[in-house]
Amino acid sequence: GRYGVNEVRPSNFQHDVSTVLSQLGWKHDFEYVTEDGLSLDMAQPRAKCGIEVDGPSHFVRNPTTGSWVENGATRLKSRLLEARGWSVVHV
Repeated sequence: GRYGVNEVRPSNFQHDVSTVLSQLGWKHDFEYVTEDGLSLDMAQPRAKCGIEVDGPSHFVRNPTTGSWVENGATRLKSRLLEARGWSVVHV
């Protein structure tokens, strides 16, 4: 299977972000999957620029500080994308 791709169910917020970016002239692919099988919520593949809309499932509570931090899967995916030359913005 592809890492980072489960059942794709984009949130309303993800659709809203995509719509606003399109209205601002940022043309992109929605639910883009890289050659390596990594998924991005929105992407400009030629520029290797992506947007990830990170909802609550992307975070866990740090037991020491009580603050919310990215979970391991989200951090790994970000690192893999960056190692392949992608710039990713998380919202």
